Amino acid sequence: MFGSPSGKRTSIGLLGVGNIGQVHLQSARAMDDVEVTAAADAVPENRAHATSQGVDSVYDDFETLLENESLDAVIVALPPFLHRDAVELAAEQGAHAYVEKPFARSVAEARELIDIADEADVSLGVDHTIRYFPDVREVRDRYRDGRIGSVPYATISRVNNHPFSGPPVEGPYPSWPLDPDLAGGGVLLELGVHLLDVLEWTFGEMEVLDAETDRQLEIPVEDAATVFLKAAETGTRVTLHCGSYQWEDLSEFNMTYRLEGATGALDNGDYAPESFYGNAAKASIGNVQKAFSGEEPDYFAPTYYLQAYYTALREFVDAIRAGEQPPVSGAEGLRTVQLVEDAYDAADLTYDRQGVVQ
Repeated sequence: MFGSPSGKRTSIGLLGVGNIGQVHLQSARAMDDVEVTAAADAVPENRAHATSQGVDSVYDDFETLLENESLDAVIVALPPFLHRDAVELAAEQGAHAYVEKPFARSVAEARELIDIADEADVSLGVDHTIRYFPDVREVRDRYRDGRIGSVPYATISRVNNHPFSGPPVEGPYPSWPLDPDLAGGGVLLELGVHLLDVLEWTFGEMEVLDAETDRQLEIPVEDAATVFLKAAETGTRVTLHCGSYQWEDLSEFNMTYRLEGATGALDNGDYAPESFYGNAAKASIGNVQKAFSGEEPDYFAPTYYLQAYYTALREFVDAIRAGEQPPVSGAEGLRTVQLVEDAYDAADLTYDRQGVVQ
């Protein structure tokens, strides 16, 4: 692992400029010590967006980008079936990789990614952003401070409409999330990994006790999953639910995290804005006041949750610049994929090339 000289900007290549890639691009552009020097995407409109945001070199495939660019790091915002190839090619160039979740489609593939990075002496970071949400951090910090004592039971959930758009439906939607060979699984791998990461970040190592999966839509992968877990150190029992069967408005974020403690409860809803529009207005006014007083504005505060994506990427960049291990490393990514596989086993769920087999 290397550390960057303090005056040198970290050069980053963005592999994938879709929805999440554009979020990462916005975050990186807000960092004075980072330069997104190249981007790659197969979709012309996405490449045009990268160009409009000041990216000088734009390619229609990531392989060509990595052949032609000298980079410190890459952001892998590609579908899961491309993660291994992207990390391998980046590692051959000596570039660190910040990988979108799910880290890999299987435990075996996750281990391959870690081995590739270790052999090339580059770092892996994983975008488990929910642990950076302000309301989720508040719950975890207050629990760690002993505010509610021991926690025998907790619940965590996240439901959205991935990969479909809300009504009126706009198409076409990407096909790979519904292909178990390309995606690795359904909503448990797509959303569940975020929640599993939050649980191990809060309580330490988790064990899957039981799990059930279901399909509300006639699609080849599960779109609902409920998992019952136990924390090895604290004994906390947790019910986890994730789903991709519910429309989610842009101004909403359908997630719950509640800890039932011996002396009280902690609920992330108590620390999130009552109105995201109201929060945006209040934060914007605060930024204007900071600008007039000579303070540095908090550019992502008006968006509330987007500030989490900025912080997650910021910490990855800080780690590689200092020659340190990223705070959310490939090992954490592997753990979440392992827990998903354990849950699939508990639910007696397997996939063949055509889809779900129960």
